[in-house]
Amino acid sequence: MRIGRARHDGVVRTFAVTEDGYVLLPLGAPTPDDLVRLPAVRTALDEAIAAGVPVDSDDLEILSPITRFNRDILCTGWNYWDHFEESKGKREGQDPADRPLHPTFFTKGPGTVLGPVDPVPWDPELSEKWDYEVELALVIGTDGRSIPEDRALDHIAGLLVANDVSQRDLQRAHGGQWLKGKSIDGSLPLGPWLTTVDEVDLDAGLELEFSLNGERLQAASTSQMAFSIPRIISELSRGMTLRAGDVILTGTPSGIGNAREPQIFLKDGDVLVSSVSGLGALRNVITRASLTEYVTGGVQ
Repeated sequence: MRIGRARHDGVVRTFAVTEDGYVLLPLGAPTPDDLVRLPAVRTALDEAIAAGVPVDSDDLEILSPITRFNRDILCTGWNYWDHFEESKGKREGQDPADRPLHPTFFTKGPGTVLGPVDPVPWDPELSEKWDYEVELALVIGTDGRSIPEDRALDHIAGLLVANDVSQRDLQRAHGGQWLKGKSIDGSLPLGPWLTTVDEVDLDAGLELEFSLNGERLQAASTSQMAFSIPRIISELSRGMTLRAGDVILTGTPSGIGNAREPQIFLKDGDVLVSSVSGLGALRNVITRASLTEYVTGGVQ
């Protein structure tokens, strides 16, 4: 099942993506947030899809499918060894020289979340080094604490595409802590819809791609992860309860702008396309906006 949120004729509605195209569900139909927290609504969604009407995608302003957050977005760093290696010598002595033995975790605030086609507000006075990171995102659907690896996939409700837009100078400026350089308002395009985990074969690997102004800069498979999805869930949940609705980013592969020679950083007007096979794509445009005036108000 692929379920999303969109504004249609000024009203926020739930829609589905089926083999035949986009289907607008009746008013009051369950949302992706409902599906994550209350799996039993899947029957109601099946009925709503059957009662829905076909709609052209051009008539939908697609929004972030997830709007209710228990806490910060939970993120995984250096989860592709090629990305870890490409950044050597660019970490300014603040990060480990050797490959870590456990996943590296950090967070992004909920105020970072944008929709899959929203402009990314860009302020060069705030940061001179805006970077991109295509990632696979997971949404937890079943609470769990100290989850064994062999049961970890049972706790996933669905999957999303994410772009962890990062400010590299801010990431290094605050004692080596990543919070500031990862939590700028409007720095996490997410979507385009929630794909339930039964729709994909995680064991086979999903293909990630990122292109900037039509040029492909990142391409990898989730099978190349340093730490598998079950390992991430198991280690993150050790002594720390994961709850339905928690969003987890699983890391980015090599090809980031900060590690290139010459470096590539985002600028006004850049077009960012981030995709994961079977999950859809995000298309966001970098748009100049003073973040002293920009107010996200969370996702719409």
